[in-house]
Amino acid sequence: MLALERSLLRGFLSAAESLEWKQGEVAAAESGSLLQLIFDGKYEAIFSNSAIQNVFSASSVTEENIDSYLEKQILAYLDCSAEADNVERQRLIFLLGVGSLQLFVQSNWTGPPFQLKLQDFLPPALLQKFCEPKMLHAAILKMLVLDGESVYTLTSHPMLLLIARIILVNSRHKLASLQTLSWWTLRCVNIHQQLLEERSPELFTLAQTCIKQVTEAETLFTGGESWHLAIQFHLECAYTFLYYYEYKKAKQCFNTAKDITKLQINLTGALGKRTRFQEKYVAQLILDVQRTDKFLLPHSELSPAPTPLENLTMNYDLNDDTVLNEIKLADADQYQVPDLCAEELAVILGICIDFQKNNPIHKLTEEELLAFTSCLLSQPKFWAIQTSALLLRTKLEKGSTRRMERAMKQTQALADQFEDVNTSVSERMKVFYCCQVPPRWAIQRQLASLLFELGCTSSALQVFEELEMWEDAVICYERAGQHGKAEEILRRELEKKETPGLYCLLGDVLKDHQYYDKAWELSRHRSARAQRSKGLLHLRNREFRECVECFERSVQINPMQLGVWFSLGCAYIALEGYEGAAKAFQRCVTLEPDNAEAWNNLSTAYIRLKQKIKAFRTLQEALKCNYEHWQIWENYLLTSTDVGEFSEAIKAYHRLMDLREKYKDTQVLAILVRAVVDGVADRAGEVASGLKGKLQELLGRVTSRVTNDGEIWRLYARLYGNGQNDSGEDLEKSLQCLTKAHKCEIQSSDWEKDVSSFKEVVKGAIEIARVAIKCSKNKCNRQEALQILSSARLNLRGLSCKAKQLFVDVTSNEVCSEIADEVTTMDNMIAELQELSNQLRDQC
Repeated sequence: MLALERSLLRGFLSAAESLEWKQGEVAAAESGSLLQLIFDGKYEAIFSNSAIQNVFSASSVTEENIDSYLEKQILAYLDCSAEADNVERQRLIFLLGVGSLQLFVQSNWTGPPFQLKLQDFLPPALLQKFCEPKMLHAAILKMLVLDGESVYTLTSHPMLLLIARIILVNSRHKLASLQTLSWWTLRCVNIHQQLLEERSPELFTLAQTCIKQVTEAETLFTGGESWHLAIQFHLECAYTFLYYYEYKKAKQCFNTAKDITKLQINLTGALGKRTRFQEKYVAQLILDVQRTDKFLLPHSELSPAPTPLENLTMNYDLNDDTVLNEIKLADADQYQVPDLCAEELAVILGICIDFQKNNPIHKLTEEELLAFTSCLLSQPKFWAIQTSALLLRTKLEKGSTRRMERAMKQTQALADQFEDVNTSVSERMKVFYCCQVPPRWAIQRQLASLLFELGCTSSALQVFEELEMWEDAVICYERAGQHGKAEEILRRELEKKETPGLYCLLGDVLKDHQYYDKAWELSRHRSARAQRSKGLLHLRNREFRECVECFERSVQINPMQLGVWFSLGCAYIALEGYEGAAKAFQRCVTLEPDNAEAWNNLSTAYIRLKQKIKAFRTLQEALKCNYEHWQIWENYLLTSTDVGEFSEAIKAYHRLMDLREKYKDTQVLAILVRAVVDGVADRAGEVASGLKGKLQELLGRVTSRVTNDGEIWRLYARLYGNGQNDSGEDLEKSLQCLTKAHKCEIQSSDWEKDVSSFKEVVKGAIEIARVAIKCSKNKCNRQEALQILSSARLNLRGLSCKAKQLFVDVTSNEVCSEIADEVTTMDNMIAELQELSNQLRDQC
């Protein structure tokens, strides 16, 4: 049976497996006919099977709820059998679950549409309390709500997902004979999650359990023929982790899948032409895909056969008068992509999606992603891969004026393909689960968004209203300035049926708390959205205490709301509740480890809590996520200095100067200079004197950019010993720095009018004179020594004359007593400098 379960996961039987299966005992059993229907893609026919109808039929209906009734019937069917018959019944129920899931996917993802009437297989007594189909539909959707997150209202045939969930999730413990059950449960979880407004912690926990169980099932991936399934499994796991913010685990899974294929996938440059009139070949970015040592994967018959080109979505040409449809390479043979199978193409698509998630929105990133899509579309073989690649390309091209028209036509074609009956569902289901194709309404939504961006507001609104995406419709009206129309459409829908979601949207439009309260009561205190929206309104109004209460209630219902945790942390910081802020931002970075803003804010909370080492570490994580954010670097500089990580502080200062040309922080520089000069120990216990060379390099860079700050020049001089060293080089450098500091001081205004400021300038000039004397004694060239002494003497003479002019006591006609000592010192120093100069002249 394991071989058949593997085939079921793949979605088809190979020729050898088909022959073997027809001769086996399963083919003759009732479950055999169901299995054949699934392989043929005739999923709706499963519900016409007599054995399945026996499962659902009951002599009397005592349960009020549909889900309780279904679960009771399924468990009763599994329990009332003899030991020999039990395995066959487990198979039947398992295949019913798989068939329901596949049919649900056909109904909402792949198409073509079909008709399935619930009354054909459910007892009338169960359905009679629902007056009309809409009530039944709403009741089933309510059963699929998890963690307070609503399900998309126009989900087609939700009963199928409910059946699949009851079997593959709720009744798992009764299907012990099926070895691939956990994998199908994982698929059911992934499909269910895509219907919900936000990520569900309950589904993520279940997904992790399933992944662990499948990974531990050793028999599933043993043998050389199981590599196809191993690739598919790792890709499905990767997409699951990616969706729930587990980026590292996702990358590991994508890399494992790539390693199995032994493909070398690299972005590279190649000479080529991009426009019709280009004469010379220039470097173009392309994706180079090669097989390691021309390795070919064994058992190619177990990989799906390509779908005929006419059954795939049409890839529209660009038809531009300047830009070529695709890059014309100078040497096309050198970068020829080998003939790839389904799993290999799915791996390239997976690496492309992972690359998109882990890189910023930037023109360069778009070009790199277009290289991936060009490679994937060069081999049109499978519906799921073709659809995913075309969708990504349209998102990337919508911002280009030359490509906008193709993006529009392509999105329309992708939206229309759901109705196309020419392609069988079994062709569309090939590698479907390892490609993360969006549901049909997501494609239609993308079409409407594109229409809106092009200025076709009424067409976009029409699509949004048909899809009952009221939030997008409201945004459309709001951007168009039709606020009254937004309110009108919501009130009209509320008259038809009151829902928490509509009341929340009305609250968003009118900015009124009463509508969020109505939504909260209507949901029986289970709507995370109601509290989320109410909290955001309080936050906008700077009502932080009320805002925190609402956000806390929201995350209690659904802890996987990244945005809410972030806003909650900001509100706590505003209230100076730093412990709460630290907890909120900690949850943010757990959910999304590359959220630089959250890491930065977490460090702020730690700083306020006096946990500076933690703040330092969190800022290191923030910088890994965003290397260009100057405010994060500034926080890192200050924290590094504070905790004694002087080497990191110097590195941070350099980076800040890369990002902001004239950046300066004199206080930090003063601490670093003091640490190096005084030999202060850093956090690791190492003496900071060893950083003297690095700090000299930094101050050299700072003074080359900021030339008019006397304090920085004094710090630079202090680093060279302030004239106290015996080294001639250090003395000369100190003299230069002190002289420049003095020039900066005398260029500032008003220093002459204030006695204390004047005294500071005089003090600096005297210091320069003393260093000049030492420096002149080390000079071999007497002319240079004379020049140094003369410069110092002239400087002092100028200041002495100025003091005697500005600060004279009117009564005694002598220099004021406040500055008399300084004037005397200057005069003595002038005399000493004159004498030394005379001695040097005599020696010449």
